[in-house]
Amino acid sequence: MPAPLTRSDFLEFDRKQAALGQLLFYDKILSGNRNIACATCHHPEFGTGDGLSLGIGEGGKGLGPGRLAGTGESRIKKRIPRNAPGLWNLGAKDLHTLFHDGRISIAETYENGFNSPAEEWLPEGFNSLLAAQAVFPLVAQFEMSGNPKENEIAGAVHDRIDAAWPILAKRVRVIPEYGQMFIEAFNHVESAEDVTIVEIANSLAAFQAIEWQSYDSPFDRYLAGDTEALSAQQKHGLDLFYGKAGCSSCHSGSLLSDQKFHALGLPPFGPGRTRRFDPKVRDTGRMAESDSLEDAYRFRTPMLRNVELTAPYGHNGAYPTLEGIIRHHLDPDGMLAKWDPKLAALPSAPWLETIDFVVWSDSREMARQRLFRDVETIDLSDSEIDAIVDFMKALTGADSVAFPPFGIPTSVPSGLPIDK
Repeated sequence: MPAPLTRSDFLEFDRKQAALGQLLFYDKILSGNRNIACATCHHPEFGTGDGLSLGIGEGGKGLGPGRLAGTGESRIKKRIPRNAPGLWNLGAKDLHTLFHDGRISIAETYENGFNSPAEEWLPEGFNSLLAAQAVFPLVAQFEMSGNPKENEIAGAVHDRIDAAWPILAKRVRVIPEYGQMFIEAFNHVESAEDVTIVEIANSLAAFQAIEWQSYDSPFDRYLAGDTEALSAQQKHGLDLFYGKAGCSSCHSGSLLSDQKFHALGLPPFGPGRTRRFDPKVRDTGRMAESDSLEDAYRFRTPMLRNVELTAPYGHNGAYPTLEGIIRHHLDPDGMLAKWDPKLAALPSAPWLETIDFVVWSDSREMARQRLFRDVETIDLSDSEIDAIVDFMKALTGADSVAFPPFGIPTSVPSGLPIDK
């Protein structure tokens, strides 16, 4: 078992910057059409996710599982290709890779210190991997930026990915309350005109890292020496997790993730995050980033603290329950064969229905996906699976979940409505 996760395992962030980041996180000013915020798809009410298999981004209405796909010209043009991951413990020092396909990581590839989709155009000065990650949803067409010709942000992105960030930064800094907060939070910012996307991202990272830092679960107390923190059933699940079930071969270390990529053969559906110039509706996972065939259909191992709160599960949210995703790990081919599309939490969008499950009718693509498996069938009884589920619930934080340091603001400086 790993060493206990403690406060010393996390990066330090400035509280004033975090308070500023709280407002920005819930403010729709950062989206192209001013109609969606970071919090729309990563809301604390849904474990910092959205409760959907594939999210409804720009153009949608509402929050969580009740979010609608919109109507008329403003309706969504595409579902978000992958599940919105939870935001727990993203300020950990050991974290080096983010996104389901790992397309952003700490690296010396470019002078900015990161390997990312922006390559050498990513600015320098980010305070963490989390900050560097934060700028990408802002310029993603179907997530926050919107469609070309709808707004200046989407138009700039269509020119080059980094062209939109200065426009967003100006949007924010010309709001007097934001401008003053940046001056007070950053020593090098002498006037609002000094604010760039880097300061915005550093504020977002500070907020997320402090707000959703969690290491006070029963499992964490057990690791710290409290042998009574887990029930007998949960201890049985722990023994299976670190033994017979083999879960810890990938969910390893204090973060419960090896931060590597594995092919589980999850049921494919939705538009998929296709590779550039790929004509097929599919998601090849890590291969889209690495261009290496050995990475085909492999996705990053998620961290597990508070996993009970972050359903549905898998890179595309294929399973609504912990039991379902655990059973798939134990028997990927068997579970794939009997998976029911009704398990996918997909808000109604009749104009997208032909795309949602088109991959299922592509026999050659399905055959290709079956060639890649990094887990072997393991035979566990129903009672053993129940024990692992109970252990998963022992990863849920206590005060860190019930009493977040900042919470949801009552208003934001832009005056735009907050999703609650």
